[in-house]
Amino acid sequence: MLTKLLPLVALLALLTACSSAAPGDGADAPEGAAGGPFPVQVEHTFGTTEIPERPQRVVALGVTDADPVLALGVTPVATASYTFYEQTGGLGPWARGLVQGEPPVVLTGEPNLEQIAALAPDVILAVSSGIEQPMYEQLSAIAPVVARPAGTIPFGVTRDDQMRTVATALGEPERGEELIRQADAAFTDAVEAHPQFRGKVGATVLPFDGKYGAFTAADARGRFMSGLGFVQPPRIAELDDGESFFVEISAEQTGLLDGDTLVMLADEGSAKAQVDGDAVLAQVPVVAQGRMVVPDADTRGAMTYNSVLSAPYALERLVPQLDAALSRAGS
Repeated sequence: MLTKLLPLVALLALLTACSSAAPGDGADAPEGAAGGPFPVQVEHTFGTTEIPERPQRVVALGVTDADPVLALGVTPVATASYTFYEQTGGLGPWARGLVQGEPPVVLTGEPNLEQIAALAPDVILAVSSGIEQPMYEQLSAIAPVVARPAGTIPFGVTRDDQMRTVATALGEPERGEELIRQADAAFTDAVEAHPQFRGKVGATVLPFDGKYGAFTAADARGRFMSGLGFVQPPRIAELDDGESFFVEISAEQTGLLDGDTLVMLADEGSAKAQVDGDAVLAQVPVVAQGRMVVPDADTRGAMTYNSVLSAPYALERLVPQLDAALSRAGS
């Protein structure tokens, strides 16, 4: 099932942007970073990586790994391109203002070993990535590599685990925990302000190739909604085998997406065309009764990243839309 994800998330998770930027020195150490806990050891799915000294030159190879790095006051020397923000090196509007000094080099496509080696990194962070053992070993010949935690699927690391792993690698575990608390508190505050969200049924879907991908709790977008108290439609939950982070729904099955609300991850024009062109979807009560939410591009991006930086940004923009949708249902 996982291999089917790549066509689905070509818009969301492939490294496709281009850059002609030259290698820079953008990875300044955070204030107060002298000394610290080094050397540190970081456990991950491929074993344990030792980082002998506080990294100064950080390559953020995971598609959203630049966010926790920047949140710690470090500007990476390179970031992975993400289709959402291919013109800005994968950096969303919540993160761009944190870049200091030279902007990061943008890495596109499959990891280019020569390009990465030329950056002379002290550490390569591949937490939110899909690298496997052979690539891990090749990258490890360049610098210490920190991959996704054991037991997680590619691109399936939670916000807290991502932040905690990156903070450990950069010698800032206490600051990492503080950032986790702040992001978690943003969700707590949103739920306390909108208790009607708890237990409401709301799928989050991406249309593709005449079908739909309903994101599960293994995906950042699914976790974003569950963090607000929403639950999956029962049949979607039953179809989740835990092996992927979406459940594929055919056009004929769109009735399974019914609930109190439905978050459609497409631009407004595309979402309207999707409904207009899908007679079955148009008749599903959550759509027919106007309870479908269509977030704008930056909100979709912030949900997809679901990092300590992007989550508060997405909450501010999406929560009012969800509140309005539930109000239309008289909830």
